[in-house]
Amino acid sequence: MNMSEKLVRKAIITDAGFASRYLPITKTVPKGMLPFGNRPVMQLVIEECVEAEIEEIIIVSTPEGKPIYEDYFNNNVNRIRKQLAAQGKEDRYEPVQHVLDYPKITVITQDASLPYGNGSPIASAKAYVENEAAFLAIYSDDVVFGSPSDAKVMADAFHANPELAGVIMSQEVEQAVVNKYGIISFRPGSDRLLDNIIEKPEIGAEPSLLASYGRYLLTPEIFEYLVPSNSGKDGELWTTDAITQIAKTKQVLVEKTRGEWMTTGDPENYFKAHLKFVLEQEKYGQKVADWLREMGK
Repeated sequence: MNMSEKLVRKAIITDAGFASRYLPITKTVPKGMLPFGNRPVMQLVIEECVEAEIEEIIIVSTPEGKPIYEDYFNNNVNRIRKQLAAQGKEDRYEPVQHVLDYPKITVITQDASLPYGNGSPIASAKAYVENEAAFLAIYSDDVVFGSPSDAKVMADAFHANPELAGVIMSQEVEQAVVNKYGIISFRPGSDRLLDNIIEKPEIGAEPSLLASYGRYLLTPEIFEYLVPSNSGKDGELWTTDAITQIAKTKQVLVEKTRGEWMTTGDPENYFKAHLKFVLEQEKYGQKVADWLREMGK
């Protein structure tokens, strides 16, 4: 595909919340900087965007997190590189160079005038994407294992049908837990086009078993709805409210993940996702499995 033909060039990744369930560590370290092996969660999300050939990534952070993200993705720690070279250990610098070779990464803070809510970080990045055909919007506390990445699936879907007003990802969940998620309702006669997202339906009243999570492809039209006057439950600005409003009159495609979505939104689920990552992707993963068996004796 020629660069001139590329329709999805930018991604917004959000990590602008208080992360109060992780205190005290998150008073100093952004939640997206918590480790998966020797890399942060945010890096996995960015690598998902790299697979989709995204050219610019806008991270929306807290004021405290902004310098930390800027340092991680831009500081070449040249003194460390020189020391490693002098010791004949240049290979240890390769993971740092890998990070420095990512597409352009811009870090901004959330607009303080906007209400609380997961739509506000996206609205804060409006100036960076408002002239794009479409862009990705990703919550950094949702991780997806497997390939093709959700980012690529969404970008490919939009390239195949640029008339879409959005694409959202979903994953099937057990009926016993539908009351914990936003569950997708399809338009009558369709199993691909979004009608609504029913937040935490009663078990047995769910419109499907597909849960929506923080992986969206949006068009700039979303910003007509991500405004303070459109606040929803608890006075918060919700991304899904804006998406479902668009879906009333335009086509929003629902894609099923090709991988496995896991949340890191709380310490328990973070540990579970981190453990899966280590077991499957770190070279010492088998040792960890052995240690767990030993501890279980």
